[in-house]
Amino acid sequence: MEPANIDSTRSYLDFEGLGQLRGKAAKDGKSALRETAQQFEAMFLQQMMKSMREASFKSDLLQSDSADTFESMYDREVAMALSKRNAIGLADMLVDAQTRQMSSVKSTAEALQARAAGTDADKSKAIPLQRAASGLPLQVPVLPLSALPRPGQPIPLSTNTLLDGNRR
Repeated sequence: MEPANIDSTRSYLDFEGLGQLRGKAAKDGKSALRETAQQFEAMFLQQMMKSMREASFKSDLLQSDSADTFESMYDREVAMALSKRNAIGLADMLVDAQTRQMSSVKSTAEALQARAAGTDADKSKAIPLQRAASGLPLQVPVLPLSALPRPGQPIPLSTNTLLDGNRR
């Protein structure tokens, strides 16, 4: 009897397998992307099943700590199996999104080569270091001292009385 896939992790709690996945991702990010997306999908599915179990009605006669432990272990394995079968397609969406994002990002070496060659297409997106002087100057109305209320007098409710100097 052969194991199904020795290189991939069997569970997201398999720390040795996750260490190997981390090493694979450090060498080549694209090769580990699919497996990482499946691990995320499995965690998502397990949390979803856990929430559904908590929301369902449970009898006190059948309730025990060992049953809860068994159910959580069962949910973990079902979630891993569903993610490997691509049951809901979350892993595919994550892989597609990350692939698009990784393809649009240039490496530092590519950006420096494009700048040196003068073919940098991102020049139009550049932000100038100094902003051009534009817009209107800020004008603050200066109130005459006679328009201000004297101590002990009521403060007018509208600003028109302060600006006009007239009391209504």
